[in-house]
Amino acid sequence: MTAPAIPVIFIHGLWLHATSWSSWIELFTAAGYDATAPGWPGDGESVELSRKDPDSIADHGIDDVVAHYTEIINALDVKPILIGHSFGGMIAEKLLGQDLARAAIAIDAAQIKGVLPLPLSALRSTLPVFKNPANKHRAVSLTLDQFTYAFGNAIPAQEAAELYERWTIPAPGKPLFEAAAANFSPHSSAKVDTGNNARGPLLLIAGGKDHTVPETVTKATLKQYRDSTAITDFQEFPDRGHSLTIDHGWREIADACLTWLARNDLQAR
Repeated sequence: MTAPAIPVIFIHGLWLHATSWSSWIELFTAAGYDATAPGWPGDGESVELSRKDPDSIADHGIDDVVAHYTEIINALDVKPILIGHSFGGMIAEKLLGQDLARAAIAIDAAQIKGVLPLPLSALRSTLPVFKNPANKHRAVSLTLDQFTYAFGNAIPAQEAAELYERWTIPAPGKPLFEAAAANFSPHSSAKVDTGNNARGPLLLIAGGKDHTVPETVTKATLKQYRDSTAITDFQEFPDRGHSLTIDHGWREIADACLTWLARNDLQAR
């Protein structure tokens, strides 16, 4: 009897729709995994529907997203592998720390509680949200110029424009406000159990040219796991920006993820 395929759940971050993982899903399915990309609570089924109904997306915080994916995971027969980008990476880290996944890959993950570096490029990337305190309870869209700076600075301008039109949706401002206040709140929703010794393996991936989550943030995140004996690996792609999961070089990142999974005996069976 053939063993069931290992589930892989892809988790998107702010401003990208879940369908932006479509190429990854095809690749991982071909590799033998049961790959899916459920959206965040309030997301529409498509980019177009999400843009038409930003109010449904608004006011969902980190805990809401974690609860949403916990429900999805609990409906599975076995623990999944989680692969998240940006805030999706943070969500993957939290769920792994709660022993809800067999492994996780966090790509340019948003900063967790305890991470102190706050580079100027990260502040500029998130300014569209922070410029108005009322955005904590709203869904905020990026302009093309804002997207190009935050996501597309390491790719040609024409490609950035194409990605913007194809994949971007409004994003809730609440997670950004929660992450910004994390180090001032003892019970912050951005807190991750980084000391869990029994969790599965974790890979942190950094883009060396990322404006939104600069490599200094990912390296500082790695240090938060120093007291855990569980596997925590780091891989940097020096010439990549925050669009690394959706731009023309996505396959390089995806192949690195597959290689890491195989190295940790998590290849599809």
